[in-house]
Amino acid sequence: MRLKLRGVFALGIGLVGSAAVAWAHHSFAAEYDSNQLITLKGVITKVEWTNPHIYFYIDVKDSGGNTTNWSLEGYPPNTLKRTGFAREALKIGDLITVTAYKSKDGSNTGAGREVTFPDGSKKFAGPTGR
Repeated sequence: MRLKLRGVFALGIGLVGSAAVAWAHHSFAAEYDSNQLITLKGVITKVEWTNPHIYFYIDVKDSGGNTTNWSLEGYPPNTLKRTGFAREALKIGDLITVTAYKSKDGSNTGAGREVTFPDGSKKFAGPTGR
């Protein structure tokens, strides 16, 4: 009986742990609208080059002069590195242009698609939409 209880307990812990891992990696379609491709021009304020996806933040000024900080998600660091997108390319203070898929929840977040750097070069940071 005691062995059965341990087995049930271990199985329960395993199921809870696997559910947490599945929840941690989200679906593009669950968070972003592939029909809402937006273009943002702003100054890089922060870069988080961490797994499972990078995030970078830009301050975008609207026509009235108001500034809004946007959070943009990109591919995993290793994917970007393999495609030639170095961490050093995203420099705080640089003015960049980003095409991104807007989040479904209406917040100032998006899935970064393409980044245009101050020198005019471009790199893909994220998905093409699905």
